[in-house]
Amino acid sequence: MRRRTAAHALALPLALAAALLAGPQPAAAEGPVGSAGAHGSRLYTPKANPDAYRQAVGLLKDGRYADAAGVLAMVATPQAVWLGDQPPAEVERQARTVVRDAARKGAVPVLALYNVPGRDCSNYSAGGASNTAEYQAWVDAVARGIGGHDAMVVLEPDSLALLPADCGQDDAQGTRTTARYAEVGYAVDALGRLARTKVYLDTGHPGWHSVRSIVPRLIRAGVGDATGVFTNASNYRTEDDSHWYGTLISACVGYVEDGGAAADCPDQYGPRADAEAWIAEHVTTPASRRKHFVTDTSRNGLGPWTAPAGKYTDAQDWCNPPGRGLGDRPTTDTGDPLYDAKLWIKIPGESDGLCLRGTAGPEDPERRTVDPAAGAWFPEQALELVRLARPRLSATALFPPAG
Repeated sequence: MRRRTAAHALALPLALAAALLAGPQPAAAEGPVGSAGAHGSRLYTPKANPDAYRQAVGLLKDGRYADAAGVLAMVATPQAVWLGDQPPAEVERQARTVVRDAARKGAVPVLALYNVPGRDCSNYSAGGASNTAEYQAWVDAVARGIGGHDAMVVLEPDSLALLPADCGQDDAQGTRTTARYAEVGYAVDALGRLARTKVYLDTGHPGWHSVRSIVPRLIRAGVGDATGVFTNASNYRTEDDSHWYGTLISACVGYVEDGGAAADCPDQYGPRADAEAWIAEHVTTPASRRKHFVTDTSRNGLGPWTAPAGKYTDAQDWCNPPGRGLGDRPTTDTGDPLYDAKLWIKIPGESDGLCLRGTAGPEDPERRTVDPAAGAWFPEQALELVRLARPRLSATALFPPAG
């Protein structure tokens, strides 16, 4: 009875908060979160970080009902399930649990695999398998867990955009970089054989590698056997820039597969009209056979942060930047046949790590606090994302329409 009474006591404040949160929605606002789109896929919402619920409870106790509703609506939105560091038996069990739960709910889960050896150049998100053989066994376990169920796999964020050779962690022969390509290629093969699994490879984001730079890496890693690519994972680049970047990469991969050179492809920096004309003239691969792409819109509602000029020696604009907002809601209804989905790959509200921006620390000089470790819940950032969401965060996830 206590639990029931508490729930009823919170129902009115939450309903009022939901009404305030929803507010007037933009004319082009998307439909209910997780609803089936043009591709016919309802996206899966996993259980949230427990600290998100603790934050919401604390906000409710303080009478901050709109903020509480916002945090709850954010975590009730479809987002990725990250798998990494678990031993094979455990990751197989977790993957199987997720895909079965998603199947019962008529949804497609997004699995972000994050266990490649030397991941993140041993920086904030260091970890991963200790060697190639261990990684292959881990990937095989994930594949067994997925089995014949539907799944979208975001394969190893930063694995191709941040190779061992890029961060001085390779030998003169490029041994570790060669191994990285083999590891990603093995995962593409093992997961791509699954009848109902789509596999997407890493491109970084449009403010990092040029199209001409990333496409050769994708080709070498086996993108020809993958569904396509993902971009902007855990970053803040705008939806427009990410969509265009994915479009250019898809065209360039097709051009290279037909015998062209990536060096001839248009980059994201030039005039779009010129790039579109080049694609129409040079890319003979029909759109139906080009590689598809997905983007991460979890935190790009206001685009990237620009640090004050000259303030920091290393601004780390990717690391817990201030004043950012949630981006477009996850959907498979993108209006572009090559654009499979807008996804929340990065879990909004979880920290990027200890951001020092070139200072001695220990505080983040932009936030004047010690940022939580990578992957830990960051209450202050969570509230920023909710309050500054573009489009505004709807409470549909908390109070879905009847029927």
